[in-house]
Amino acid sequence: MKDTAKHQGLRNQLASVLSQKGITDKNVLEAIKKIPRHLFLNSSFEDYAYQDKAFPIGAGQTISQPYTVAFQSQLLEVKKDDKVLEIGTGSGYQTAVLYTMGAKVFSIERQNELFKSTSLLLPKLNIRPKLLTFGDGYKGLPNYAPFDSIIVTAGAPMIPQPLMAQLKVGGRLVIPVGEEGQAQIMTMLIRKNETQFEKHEFGEFRFVPLLENKN
Repeated sequence: MKDTAKHQGLRNQLASVLSQKGITDKNVLEAIKKIPRHLFLNSSFEDYAYQDKAFPIGAGQTISQPYTVAFQSQLLEVKKDDKVLEIGTGSGYQTAVLYTMGAKVFSIERQNELFKSTSLLLPKLNIRPKLLTFGDGYKGLPNYAPFDSIIVTAGAPMIPQPLMAQLKVGGRLVIPVGEEGQAQIMTMLIRKNETQFEKHEFGEFRFVPLLENKN
């Protein structure tokens, strides 16, 4: 679990690349500078950890490109102590960014292998989500709702109704929407009142598919 001055230098460079690509939220950029992304990857990828690229992490999943993580995080406009629901813990890197930004993170992972490894990794890095659980992201976490914001880190063919229901009025839901095998459209819903949502779209991204519990 080594984190060196060289790694820190590479993180600063990465933050500067993201800034050039249009990430302006200081809170997001500071989190990118602090989090040792190389520790979330298989050691064979360590030399590439601070490139703006996605990498495989096992169980057919990927750690998202840093720009994608930063872009989604920026859309959420996280404030300190916001309750944020994350659908798809994956490697835990996005969880770490949200936590470092001051959010109280509730995260669900559908792949048991990833859930186990990430549950062990995060505490070693002093990253302590409010809840890290194994389950079906489509259903959200109704017992802990409502949330200030919800982030989905996998592509879904449509926006799951239970997630919309678990969002506070004024809250933001950020989700890549599109069919499997195609690019998804980054979509943000802002809840205006009990029944109305305002929709914004932000261009194409590529994500692994959101898995529904088939059991």
